Amino acid sequence: MFRMSRYILIGMLLGFVLYKSEAVSWFRIYEMFRFQSFHMYGIIGSAVVAGIIIVQIIKRRHVHNVEGNEIIIKDKNKSIPRYLIGGFIFGLGWSLAGACPAPMFILLGSGHTVFVVYLLAAMTGTYVYGLLRKKLPQ
Repeated sequence: MFRMSRYILIGMLLGFVLYKSEAVSWFRIYEMFRFQSFHMYGIIGSAVVAGIIIVQIIKRRHVHNVEGNEIIIKDKNKSIPRYLIGGFIFGLGWSLAGACPAPMFILLGSGHTVFVVYLLAAMTGTYVYGLLRKKLPQ
């Protein structure tokens, strides 16, 4: 129980930070897609830079997880259609919903109950992808 509570608390902290930084604001996302503000690009860019640094530290220092096993990050198969089609679908869903998946949970938790519809649609899409995955170009 204690191990799960740590992850729940970290998730709640992340949700609080994203909510307070307006990273889940529909208006901020709208500004980003219209290239009217640097706010979201700064948040996303800093997350990408932090992710690159953390992954490099994990790979170079052979970091171990909490169970003592070495974290191994396998290289992904690079194919243009995979990223173009997936990015297009993800971006389309993001622009239609006004939020990507993580902020949907945050917005639902902050009282925007309409995001139940978006979460159900996102989970259905994920399920359908799982069914069709082997038939799609990868």
